[in-house]
Amino acid sequence: MQVDVVVVGGGAMGSAAAWQLARSGKSVILLEQFEEGHHIGASHGATRNFNTAYAEADYLDLVTEARTLWDELAAETGKPLLDLVGLANHGNVSRLTQVHEAHAERGIESYFISAADAAGRWQGMNFSTDVLFVPEAGRVRAAEALVALRTSAEARGAAFKYSTPVRDIRIVGDEQVLVVTDDTEYTARRVVVTAGAWTNKVIGGLAKLPPLVVTQEQPAHFTPLDNSVVWPSFNHSPDPDDPAYKYWYSPVYGMLTPGEGVKAGWHGVGPVMDPDERTFEPVPQQLEALVRYAQEWLPGVDPSSAVPISCTYTTTPNEDFVLDRFGPLVVGAGFSGHGFKFTPAIGRVLKDIVDGGVAPERFSATR
Repeated sequence: MQVDVVVVGGGAMGSAAAWQLARSGKSVILLEQFEEGHHIGASHGATRNFNTAYAEADYLDLVTEARTLWDELAAETGKPLLDLVGLANHGNVSRLTQVHEAHAERGIESYFISAADAAGRWQGMNFSTDVLFVPEAGRVRAAEALVALRTSAEARGAAFKYSTPVRDIRIVGDEQVLVVTDDTEYTARRVVVTAGAWTNKVIGGLAKLPPLVVTQEQPAHFTPLDNSVVWPSFNHSPDPDDPAYKYWYSPVYGMLTPGEGVKAGWHGVGPVMDPDERTFEPVPQQLEALVRYAQEWLPGVDPSSAVPISCTYTTTPNEDFVLDRFGPLVVGAGFSGHGFKFTPAIGRVLKDIVDGGVAPERFSATR
């Protein structure tokens, strides 16, 4: 079967690439090895932080574009995808000052409030430092976003095929790739691989990528004690010089997931694991530390109510994404636990690479 582009991997990034490619008029087949809505990778779950607390110009450009595209997708599908409940960042004020300065340069609204004022405003949280608040941030309705991307892509002619593992990718020439499944061989001008934790397994030796480390991460949901309390999304960095933080594994991120509780989690510190051999079980010491965090910093939740959840991170050495091309093969990988907010803009970047463009230098596989 002949098609312009085959997308391998149907999570957030693959779905966004298919959407952008279909918008540009290309014929697109998306192949996903698991069933629709599966919980085995990195894109499932109801919410993600829409976190704009970056100081780096290329990330701020990308998240600004993503905001516009999330709104476009919501308008196309009639489904709201962003809940702009705001983002409260605290704990590393020197870094947050850099973020605030970068925001000011771009006209992104953010401002500092004192720890006391923050505690009065968000009574479910404790603060020990000034807080950088970003009002035009919050959370992405992640599960609904996946449906919206597929709906819009299919409306433009893209075909999404689930439960369809790719068995082989063969580069025939600069403008021709063969993609083999159990029942069909697809010939395409370009193949976009957005396979998450399975990237190395899918690509094999077809592209030289930086090391991609797959970990099983284990955040948890905590039950709020009072459903009338207002919750922003949040990022909380520890003070490395304060012994009170020695039990922390990493910075903490979190948000209210309506109907499920307040989600909180360590960032990128789960056990390294083959994605096909996951246990889906939390590391007891990390869960105990997360419960302790809730006891000390989230007075608005019941710490004993922790319900662990499981997802994968695929992380590069510097936590920057890989958005690059290798002949007719285009790769989007290594989103390192902070990619979801950028999803529609990453889809646009991958579409541009298919068309012969390049991503910002930060996202080169050789950087």
